[in-house]
This record gives sequence, C-alpha cells and structure tokens, in this order.
Amino acid sequence: MKLGAVIITMGNRPDELRALLDSVAKQDGDRIEVVVVGNGAPVPDVPPGVRTVELPENLGIPGGRNVGIEAFGPSGADVDALLFLDDDGCLPNTDTAELCRQAFEADPKLGIVTFRIADPDTGVTQRRHVPRLRASDPMRSSRVTTFLGGANAVRSQVIAEAGPLPAEFFYAHEETDLAWRALDAGWMIEYRSDMVLNHPTTAPSRHAVYHRMVARNRVWLARRNLPAPLIPLYVGVWLLLTLVRRPSAPALKAWFGGFREGWTKPCGPRRPMRWRTVWRLTRLGRPPVI
Repeated sequence: MKLGAVIITMGNRPDELRALLDSVAKQDGDRIEVVVVGNGAPVPDVPPGVRTVELPENLGIPGGRNVGIEAFGPSGADVDALLFLDDDGCLPNTDTAELCRQAFEADPKLGIVTFRIADPDTGVTQRRHVPRLRASDPMRSSRVTTFLGGANAVRSQVIAEAGPLPAEFFYAHEETDLAWRALDAGWMIEYRSDMVLNHPTTAPSRHAVYHRMVARNRVWLARRNLPAPLIPLYVGVWLLLTLVRRPSAPALKAWFGGFREGWTKPCGPRRPMRWRTVWRLTRLGRPPVI
C-alpha cells in the first residue's frame, strides 16, 4: 500500500515538526510522501522531498487537513491511505507504517486506524485519548466508533465515499463526523494500542475557543448525522453531562454561547445515518446518544 502523510502547522513548533518529519522518514518499508500545510502561517524549514502548502488564512484543523488531502489528488487518490499526524507528535517506533499497511491489507473493510497517544516522558495514555466508553485499559485494541484526529490513518477510498472532514467545524468533533459517515458507508474503525504516537500530555481546554466550539459542534454533529428522533436525546445527554461536570462560570457561559450557535447557524449538509448504523454503533459499545 502506498502511504502519504498530512501534517498541519501554525509554524510555531519548528523543532517538534522536524522531529516528527524525521520519525516519518525512518519508518520501515516504502517511503511515505509528506505534505506539510501551513495553516495561515509560513511553514518552517523542512527536509528535502517534503512538500509544503502555505494557506493565507487559518482554515481550522479540518479545513487545513482537507487541503492536505487534496494535495494527494482528489480525495487523496494518489495514495492508498493517509496518515494524519499532529505537528508536535512523534512516531517512536519504526514499524508503525508497516503495521498500518498490514492492517489495511488484512481487512478490506477496515477504513480507519487510530493510534494510541502516549506521553513521551511517562508513557501514560490519557483516558480521553482512548476512543471508547470503556477506556480504563489503553493497551486493549478494539473496534471503535470514532478516532483521534492527530494520530490516525485513513484509506483514501473512505474519503472518496464518505466525503472530507467538515471544514465548518474548525476545531473539535470533526473526527466523529467523518467516523459516523464512514461507518454508515460500511467501513470499520479500529483502535490499535501497538501503533503509538508520542505527544505531550495536554488539556484540550488550553484552546481559548474550546468550550464554545465543543458545544456548537456537538449540536452540529447531531443535526448533520443523526435520525431526527435521536437529535434531542444526544444533545440533551451532553447538556446534562456538561452541567454535572460543573465547569467554571466563564466556561459555562462560553459553552451555552456555542450551544446557541449550534442551533442557529448553518452546519453544512444533513445526511442522517441509517437506523442500521445506529444499531451498529450500539453493538460496538457506543450508541449515538452519548
């Protein structure tokens, strides 16, 4: 299988980006072609052979990655699968790409592989980086219903069939939107604990827009993808969970602002999943109401 890699950067982590590119170059097997997208910022110096695209404005995470996809032809058709990697991550093992190839070749219906994210100093995997409800054992690989945005591999055929990442989201939940569409198209998603991306332990709330966009995109996710009866259930459950977690007053204010935006602003095309897919998600351990 021919692999490509898409990395988006704001240009502010040149050393980390270089370490990531070096780790991609050291992967076993055939060379991986890499595209680095400067998302509204110049791309730092990169090794020879690495292609770059510099965007005049920040299109957000999904928008920037979509540009990287198209750099490999329509829907990434010039390669069989694309790796999406955070620019401050690093592949500590040299067999990750080969494991991806083997996984895709062994299962024609496997569409997305999501890696285990581990802190480079402690080796700890944060619970939020295990994409399933039963997340206590990050070393257990399994079928899942979503994937981790900066540590994954996606067949280009999935993008061709299910469509690109939702650029409207800008940040947060864009992976689940693509995952649900891929599952509805008949593909499977697998979390693999033996495929590792090292990444410093962080809190998602470090982003100033976190609470607003998380709330807005939850509503958009439901409006775009769920059968009508499940939309209020899904949104209602997340509203209750947010209140139970007792965020600070500023965070809650931002969250409710995003919640309003989710109902009042356009979210892109609506393509509700089939009830068969709802049942499939339920069997995989995560019914689309949570």
